[in-house]
Amino acid sequence: MKVHAVVVTYRPGPVGPLIRALAAQCAHVTVVDNTPGGDEELAAVCTGAGAELVELGDNMGIAAAHNIGISAALENGADAVLLSDQDSIIPAGMVETLVSHLDRGVGAVGPVPVEGTDELVYTDHRWGPKRAPLPAGAQEIEVSFLLASGCLIERTVLEDVGLMNAALFIDHVDLEWGMRARRAGYRLIAIPTAVLEHSLGDSVVKVPGRDQVVHIHSPIRNYYLIRNTLALIKTDLLPRQWRVRYVYWITRFSIFNVLINADRRERARYVVRGFIDGVTGRMGRYGR
Repeated sequence: MKVHAVVVTYRPGPVGPLIRALAAQCAHVTVVDNTPGGDEELAAVCTGAGAELVELGDNMGIAAAHNIGISAALENGADAVLLSDQDSIIPAGMVETLVSHLDRGVGAVGPVPVEGTDELVYTDHRWGPKRAPLPAGAQEIEVSFLLASGCLIERTVLEDVGLMNAALFIDHVDLEWGMRARRAGYRLIAIPTAVLEHSLGDSVVKVPGRDQVVHIHSPIRNYYLIRNTLALIKTDLLPRQWRVRYVYWITRFSIFNVLINADRRERARYVVRGFIDGVTGRMGRYGR
């Protein structure tokens, strides 16, 4: 199977190990860079690894960048596309392992992303996707959605389900695509034997009485998370109980992020704007 990798970057820093690891396991690597003005160091890394670099010259968002890379991969004859972001570490043999689990009815397959001690795998529960301990000895786990980084999608599935929703810009892009794939009848599978070291790029806090850490996003990411959550709630992609849960979650999320951070006034502005744009349907890049 001819697998093409698509890496989306934004002010990436040292991504040489990632790109070289992907180049060793995939037939072709396309790096789509959202960094305004480009990145000379990234260009040199891509040249050295034999990867194709597409410089967008501005931040067009992760979904639009994925779509550009996916379209290029399909035009170049890819049988499947592997998505990656800049904050992941690709283990040896991961792509081969994922390919071996692609089967009829599987829309996408991915590794188990791990950040610290947290396994970022989400499975179905009555009130929405939830992280839970992985079943001991499981070879495959059917999940609610797959994180984009490490996600392997066959060509035929992309042609059937479609590309990423560029209007979301960032946040919930993988959830929205996963729900569309499931609505089309495909299963989404995580493979416990393939472990991907991943970083969400946020600071974390430990809340008393809660086992999992809470991620603290930047104020602008608060905006996207709130707006895009409301946008998803307004669709028919989520079951009714999930929509109810997400309304509760985004309300609690907003209050928590305003109260726990010192920049309360700035965050409050983004939170309010996120609710307004989510309700009115104003999508795309913030401020445009």
